[in-house]
Amino acid sequence: MESPTRPEGAPAYEPRTSAASAALYEPIIALGERRGMRARRRRLVGDLKGDVLEVGAGTGLNLPHYGSDARLVLAEPEPAMADRMRRRAAELGREAEIVEAPAESLPFPDDSFDAVVCMLVLCTVKDPAAALAEIRRVLRPGGALHFCEHVRADSRVLAAWQDRLRGPWAAFAEGCQCNRPTLSLLGEAGFALRELRREEWRGMPPIVRPLAYGVAVPRLR
Repeated sequence: MESPTRPEGAPAYEPRTSAASAALYEPIIALGERRGMRARRRRLVGDLKGDVLEVGAGTGLNLPHYGSDARLVLAEPEPAMADRMRRRAAELGREAEIVEAPAESLPFPDDSFDAVVCMLVLCTVKDPAAALAEIRRVLRPGGALHFCEHVRADSRVLAAWQDRLRGPWAAFAEGCQCNRPTLSLLGEAGFALRELRREEWRGMPPIVRPLAYGVAVPRLR
């Protein structure tokens, strides 16, 4: 794989997460991890093989769950989160290339990866259409996006609360959009759902509990 470089003309990323916020991230979601998300991570990435890119890899919570057949590249735009991920990789003795880059501007050539992983990422990226276009670009023919995202609720009542609380939640959660219609955005970006499970992020506030978990593949152009 070619060495990553910033795409020509790509704007510089402005970090939003402080060292203190990065330190609080795992304690905030700890109950949700114990009540199902940790097992979900294992199911999502445990069988992946070949060249694998994880977008928005955060503090590296998925790292312990990848199999030895996955050659990992982990993209994370927030330096404070990436620093914690590096420490986790070192503690685990897990070889991985860690690249500080946003999902909307991935510094990799076309057709670089056999699989891309997004876990609780597409809710927060500033431009989800650009992020999905980049993911599609770097996937090899036959490759797939493996995702687990909290999404806009099917319930009209809960969706209305998501709309009402979107602003306060985004201020608290570093820009996370609790009402983002991620499944629709996948379709608009040219992905077809190969697998889909609707689940619940137990142990977390109701506005972020609805989960979509599955595999999406680029439709033929």
